[in-house]
Amino acid sequence: MPASNAAASADKGTLDRSHKGEAAPAIPFTDPSGKQVTLADFAGKPVLLNLWATWCAPCVHEMPTLDALAVAKGDALQVITISQDLKGAEIVTPFFDKAKFKKLQPYLDPDIAWSMTLGANLPMTILYGKDGKEIWRVAGDMDWMGAKAAALVAEAQ
Repeated sequence: MPASNAAASADKGTLDRSHKGEAAPAIPFTDPSGKQVTLADFAGKPVLLNLWATWCAPCVHEMPTLDALAVAKGDALQVITISQDLKGAEIVTPFFDKAKFKKLQPYLDPDIAWSMTLGANLPMTILYGKDGKEIWRVAGDMDWMGAKAAALVAEAQ
């Protein structure tokens, strides 16, 4: 299969713009140092928020492309992957250790407050502009280094 078809077949996510303009929720989650944070702590630059879990095959499949996107965008885009694993760091830390991501960090939400509040099936990825307002969300996995994702992420610039 040609590379372009392989990338297209990886984009199984469904784009949803029905929440455009809504402020990012103030749901706390835990940063890699163990501190409670909210998306307000990342104000001033676009945020690509990904809800995932280690038991979710499509989530695990797209994580390397999220890491590659985070590396490619550098400081222009904050890519935040929030684990919805109930066992938190006990499960997520070994996953990150094994994956050896270059830029992604292990953010945790073992209370699954994000998934419950948003009614999210995993994976769920939401782009927030630098103003903290939602631009779009994608339910399902995506090749975050593909052309479709590039066009969507460019909407935050």
